[in-house]
Amino acid sequence: MAALTPEANRAARAILKWSVRELAEKAGIAFSTVHRFETTGSATEATKEKIKAAYAAHGVEITNGDYTGARLRLKRDR
Repeated sequence: MAALTPEANRAARAILKWSVRELAEKAGIAFSTVHRFETTGSATEATKEKIKAAYAAHGVEITNGDYTGARLRLKRDR
């Protein structure tokens, strides 16, 4: 899975139209932790994994192309 950066985090939140507070609630972490990560880039790997898991549960994945980002996963018909 791709690395989570503050920029990718903001992009993923925008896709889901989540506030910082909503992300914190969905990821099971403190609001201040999300705010600090977005402003300084400082977070433990465990925190980043919780954030990525919250996004994945709602169909958004963090990607690495030329730059890190986020995208909505499309559901495939089977």
